[in-house]
Amino acid sequence: MNQLRVVASIAEKGTLRYTPAGIPVASAVLMHSSQQMEANINRLVEFEISAIAAGEISKRFMDIELGVVMVFTGFLSRKNRNSKSLVFHIVGFEATT
Repeated sequence: MNQLRVVASIAEKGTLRYTPAGIPVASAVLMHSSQQMEANINRLVEFEISAIAAGEISKRFMDIELGVVMVFTGFLSRKNRNSKSLVFHIVGFEATT
């Protein structure tokens, strides 16, 4: 199963673009920072991850302000067929509680 749920904020946003088929795609870089327990030791975890939101969700995604912490859900895939780099494909998001 390939599912990812991460609490993050949008650090960078690209402009909304459209595929040749007319599907809107929003691209961004998400920033995550948290404390995680590993081997009974508290560890600071920070990372940036490239992300895209395609289809109807892309327009709502573009409305999120930079720096606002949200819960993003989706899956990981290669950036393109020949790439080893991963991209987080966002299929849902909600405000943190």
